Amino acid sequence: MSKNILWKSLVISPAVLGAALLVSSSAYAAPSTTTTEVAKAETSTTTEFSAATPIEAVQTPDLLAQAQPQQTEVNTLDQINKYSNEGKGNTQAQVTSVSQFSDVQPTDWAFQALQSLVERYGCIAGYPNGTYRGNRALTRYEFAAGLNACLDRVNELIATATADLVTKEDLATLQRLQEEFSAELATLRGRVDALEARTAELEANQFSTTTKLVGEAIFAVTDAFGDDAGDRNNTVFQNRVRLDLQTSFTGKDVLHTRLSAGNANRLDLGTRDAAGNFAGPNGTFEGTQTFNIGNNNNNVVLDWLAYYVPVGPANLYVAATGGIHSDYAATNNPYFEDYDGGNGALSTFASESPIYRIGGGAGAALSIPFGKGGGILKPSSVTVGYLASEANRPSAAAGEISQGTGLFEGNYAALGQVNFNLGERIALAATYVHAYHGAGSTLFDGGGIAGTDVNGRNLGVVGTSQANVLGVNRVTGTQSASSSNSYGASLAFRPSDKLSISGFVSYHDITGYGSNDDKEAWSYGLGVALPDFGKKGNVLGIFAGAEPYSLANAGRGNRDVPYHIEGFYKYRVSDNISITPGVIWLTAPGQSSNNNDAFIGTLRTTFTF
Repeated sequence: MSKNILWKSLVISPAVLGAALLVSSSAYAAPSTTTTEVAKAETSTTTEFSAATPIEAVQTPDLLAQAQPQQTEVNTLDQINKYSNEGKGNTQAQVTSVSQFSDVQPTDWAFQALQSLVERYGCIAGYPNGTYRGNRALTRYEFAAGLNACLDRVNELIATATADLVTKEDLATLQRLQEEFSAELATLRGRVDALEARTAELEANQFSTTTKLVGEAIFAVTDAFGDDAGDRNNTVFQNRVRLDLQTSFTGKDVLHTRLSAGNANRLDLGTRDAAGNFAGPNGTFEGTQTFNIGNNNNNVVLDWLAYYVPVGPANLYVAATGGIHSDYAATNNPYFEDYDGGNGALSTFASESPIYRIGGGAGAALSIPFGKGGGILKPSSVTVGYLASEANRPSAAAGEISQGTGLFEGNYAALGQVNFNLGERIALAATYVHAYHGAGSTLFDGGGIAGTDVNGRNLGVVGTSQANVLGVNRVTGTQSASSSNSYGASLAFRPSDKLSISGFVSYHDITGYGSNDDKEAWSYGLGVALPDFGKKGNVLGIFAGAEPYSLANAGRGNRDVPYHIEGFYKYRVSDNISITPGVIWLTAPGQSSNNNDAFIGTLRTTFTF
């Protein structure tokens, strides 16, 4: 309607034009509501950082992005900034000919109208750089300047009493338009007043102009079943809460300050050793679920402090504590990987390749993009990273098994990865990790994120004890330090928007610094996910494979491959609540067919805010 009024005003008179501009500007000036999606670690092809995007955002095509729960919020601060900066720097300069506008051509559909307004009435101003900028919204300042120029021209015509004097019919039309749109004008005034009041209140009470809070709370009911596991476990109700303060100083960087509290213990699978004795809950790590990581008896701790910032074309990641490799390296496991959160797979095994669980803590990583995306090779990346789990400790305590500490003398893991995006639906990566492990260490400890056992040794977060425990002489039982070289490959393929297939394989070669303590370990898995199954935002996932195992140095009776089969269905109740029932089936726990199969049933409810 406002466009029709504007065209008619061009024919009738400058006075009607003024009214039309007034009405049209009401639509432009009306405040709008903007929603912003908030998620932790969404993957996309952008090279810029948002408050919820890790470095691996440049490494996985958007079509392979993980399905995260979306949290909406009204971006009021953006409205405030646009409103308070409206019109600044837009100094007007009068022009006398439409030909002076560098961005207006005679072939433009509005050329004749502009020519009449500029050359006949002289009441439309351009910008100092000689542009008209007719394809963007009108600000209140620009509207006032244009209306004032047109009213000056009307007054001039009335004063000179020329033949172009405004007619009674024009004045009647103007009066009618004023009456017709009086309600809209009153509404506009009310909205502007309300926005000004809201702006004043937010400015007086805002938490921070640079920081926002992203939270996740998990309620989980879980239990283990089977002849051994069922006898040794009761049904438990566990929780974990994470509050992530995300701060951006430039709009492209983000500082994560995350607080965490939880009380979730890993289930006791009741595995037996070669002598037939129960190994206890520390005997295997196969039943670890993502919310089991970080049990601190509901004490609040700072479990992650990291900074992402672009450095030229590359992206830099620096972690002061709680860093893991999947913070910065693409895992290529969409819909299963959720950075140990509450919306992907239930288990730590199905969420990402175990190679990313080797080491962690404090350190840095750099991701360098390559590929222009013109052919089959889309923008890809080379990533290198280094994390040390004892970086904050200058020396070891008396009596500790491992004497190495510090950023370079303690436990560390150095990662190198090449990530390729082929077309729009295939992503693959080749990964290498070299690590040092002090005496009594575990291979897949994530830098100690799962806590320690009664002897102060880091617990593993995935796999069997045979694959995890390092530096143990198979004959004498003495412990020594060791190093490991791990090789992995991962692939994600999305043939359609409703189907995602991903998988990984990893090989680990461990060299002990003692005698008779070398070993090898393997792991592999394949997952199929059906996003939006039954409802938009839902995910049906099935994952199967072999958790990390080591057969060569295992005792007699502990040389069976342990298989892991998992199914879950994430039902999205709302943008902020999801419920995920799932079942995990473990065969030959502890690498022994003498152990009965274990079944884990879990009902996980996740709140994001």
